[in-house]
Amino acid sequence: MIEFLSSTALATVQDAGRLGSLRFGVGTAGAMDQLALAVGNLLLGNPTGAAALEVPVYPFQVRFTEDCAFALTGADCQARLDQQMLAPWWVHQARKGQVLTLSLPLAGTGSRAYVALAGGVDVPEVLASRSTQLRGAFGGFDGRAVRQGDVLRADKPGLAAAVDFGVLPPALTLPLTLDGLPAMRVLPAAEYTGFKEDSRAAFWAGEWKITAQSDRYGYRMQGTPLVPKAAMEIRSHGIVPGVIQVPSSGQPIVQMRDAQPSGGYPKFGTVIEADLWRLGQAAIGSRVRFIEATYESAIAALDEVQAWLDEVRRLIELQRWALQRS
Repeated sequence: MIEFLSSTALATVQDAGRLGSLRFGVGTAGAMDQLALAVGNLLLGNPTGAAALEVPVYPFQVRFTEDCAFALTGADCQARLDQQMLAPWWVHQARKGQVLTLSLPLAGTGSRAYVALAGGVDVPEVLASRSTQLRGAFGGFDGRAVRQGDVLRADKPGLAAAVDFGVLPPALTLPLTLDGLPAMRVLPAAEYTGFKEDSRAAFWAGEWKITAQSDRYGYRMQGTPLVPKAAMEIRSHGIVPGVIQVPSSGQPIVQMRDAQPSGGYPKFGTVIEADLWRLGQAAIGSRVRFIEATYESAIAALDEVQAWLDEVRRLIELQRWALQRS
C-alpha cells in the first residue's frame, strides 16, 4: 500500500499504546504525541487509537502503491504529494504511484509528524497493541523502525468519500508557554521534598535543554543540577511515562513513551498526562520550561484536552457531512 523510499531511520508504527501490560514488565510504547495520533485518525473516520506512522527524522518519502486517503498531523513538514504542497492537520487523497515527501519541520510546529492511513496501518497486534517496542523488538513492523523498501498496508485503502478538510493544531488552540518557551505542567513526586530548597526553586525558574542523549525512552535534560539534601538509596519501583527521575549527576530524565516499567532513581516529579504530547513534540536541542501543578489542576487539564477532542470530532463530522452533500 505504501512503499518506503527514504533511508532515514527511526520512523515507526505507533498507536495509542500497549496499555495494561506494565504489570508484566512491558512498557506502553505508543505515539509520543497522542493528540496528533487521535486527530489524524478522527480526520479519516478511524478509531482514535488506530496505528499510524510516527516520523521524527527528515527528509522522509513514501510511494503509494494503491489509492488511499491519508491525514497529516503533528509537525508541519512542508509536505508534498508529488509536487503539490499539502496542508498539515488535514486529510488528503493519494493516487497509486504518487510520492509523499516530508521535509524539515517549520520552526515552532513541533518535531514529529504523523501519517495516518484510511482504516489505520495494518500490522499484527501484540499484547493488544500495534505499537513498536524498539527495545523489546516486537510490535509494529517486525519490532523495528521501517527501512527503505519496506511495504505497509492500510486497513481500508481506496478513495475516500470526503477529503480536503482539516482542523487547527492543538499548539494554537491549547497553547502553553512560559517566557516564550514551550511549557509542561509537573506534579511534585514522592522524593520531591528530599531535594534542597534552592534546587526545587531552580527547577521551576530555569530553562531545561533536551540533550542529544534523548530518545523515545527518555528525555535527558540539562540545566541547574538538582541536589538532594542527603544521599537517597531507594529500591527499584514502578514508573510510567512522564515520571522525572534524578540520577547522581543531578540532571533529570523525563521518562517517555518507551520507558521501562521500573527504575531506582529518585522521583522529582511527573509531567502531567495532558501535557506529555507537548514534550513529545519538543525537538532535541530545544529548551523547555516546567510549571508546578496540583492534582486538581492536572485533572482539569485532562478535562480540557478531552473537551477539545470532542469539539474536534464534532467539527470534523460537520465538515465531512457538508462535503458529502456538495
